[in-house]
Amino acid sequence: MTITKDTIIGDILTIAPDTAPLFLSIGMHCLGCPASRGETVEKACMVHGVDPDELLAKVNAAIAAQG
Repeated sequence: MTITKDTIIGDILTIAPDTAPLFLSIGMHCLGCPASRGETVEKACMVHGVDPDELLAKVNAAIAAQG
């Protein structure tokens, strides 16, 4: 599965819980919050002032390394 800007964070955490530290490292300390788990990667990055392409590269690399 390739993660895109439109992927819901909760879906990512469900299929690849080991990616949680990547989200925590950008300041997303509310991963247990239902609102944050329902956000897209793009929206979360916008709120936290993070480049979504950089985060996507890290998340997709982490998922590829698991598989």
